Amino acid sequence: MTAIRKFIRQHGWSYAFILPSMTTFTVFVLIPVFWSFIISFQRYSLARGGVWLDPFYANYERAFTMLGGIFVTAIRNTIVYSIFTVTTNILVGLILASLIQPLSHRLRTFFRAAYYLPAVTSAIIVGMTWAYIFNGQWGFANYILRLLGFAPLRWISDPDLALGSVTLSAMLTIPATAVVLYSAAMGAIPTEYYEAAEIDGANAIRKWWHITVPLIKSTTLYLVVLYTIASFEVFERIYIMVPSGVGNSTQTIVTQIYNNGFKDFNFGVASAQAFVLFIIIAGIAVFQFRALRSDVEY
Repeated sequence: MTAIRKFIRQHGWSYAFILPSMTTFTVFVLIPVFWSFIISFQRYSLARGGVWLDPFYANYERAFTMLGGIFVTAIRNTIVYSIFTVTTNILVGLILASLIQPLSHRLRTFFRAAYYLPAVTSAIIVGMTWAYIFNGQWGFANYILRLLGFAPLRWISDPDLALGSVTLSAMLTIPATAVVLYSAAMGAIPTEYYEAAEIDGANAIRKWWHITVPLIKSTTLYLVVLYTIASFEVFERIYIMVPSGVGNSTQTIVTQIYNNGFKDFNFGVASAQAFVLFIIIAGIAVFQFRALRSDVEY
């Protein structure tokens, strides 16, 4: 008891300060996650509760086989979307941050704020804006095509173009987080490295490739994992831009979870698909850490 009282005297206020956040996290995140895991093995109804399935993995099997295996199509679409958007976000963020780094402190601050401004814009507004741009009749994208002498396209109503259009809209959005974090990481690199490289005769490109890029590898790792998680959880952009789904051409993992859980009230299958998503993201994150962890210190 004496040790407990001593611990409370030394650390009690620290735990008291984090108690509200931990309580909120437990009630609204941790408990629902565990409950969802239990539901994934049940035939669950809001009125009658859950009934355990036999076999216990039936919901996971149905997740991949129901409706002609649409969930497999959703996984494939999500992977394609993620590959293009994550790669573009990392490259564009790195290039933009490199371009604004040599500027004065005031200009760097201005561009960081300007690039970060879209990040605070509602995802619904962004999706609606791109839906107007890709409108097949009077959208800005077809206006540009007509000016160039090309025939207009059904950007978000053609099954062969819909997923590509949504992906393109994400690729053309400035990766605000990448620009800000890369810029901050570049500012923390000691200038002595660049001065030594100049003495050895290195030009700007060689200094960037051999000094800047390797020394911000920890930031790259963080951003790759962050953007991968965000891209695998894409929902708002697709739901706003292509609410009909154009068949199954724009179905993603999260849209499938939404359809099963909140449209068909098939909570067991939706929970199973959610945990499949968790396993996929966790597996990719582990691979990314193993691939990028060299020379990274924490």
